[in-house]
Amino acid sequence: MPSFADSSQLPTDLQGLCWIGRAEGTSTLLLFGVAMPLKYAAGMPMAVTIVGSLHGILFLAYLAIVLVVLLRHRWSLGRGALLVAGAVVPFGPFLVDHRIPRWYAAR
Repeated sequence: MPSFADSSQLPTDLQGLCWIGRAEGTSTLLLFGVAMPLKYAAGMPMAVTIVGSLHGILFLAYLAIVLVVLLRHRWSLGRGALLVAGAVVPFGPFLVDHRIPRWYAAR
């Protein structure tokens, strides 16, 4: 069974889900941990504008690929809900990501 560290054995759409999940999770952490403190502590609102826009694009891309994966692999709505819930919680995509290879292997 492929592990989180070796998602290269997954189909391309699932590799994309893992990749975009990591990117979206990272953008969330940058938004909360860097851009927002810069806005409020250093008076640099442009940081939130830039990182927030990037985060929004990545979040929408993540939702789109979750939908594609759910339909293509016929995964349950429960799995979809878990993936989406993971995307709205800081560190969530990193916590949910390790389940993807197991879900694929269990098909």
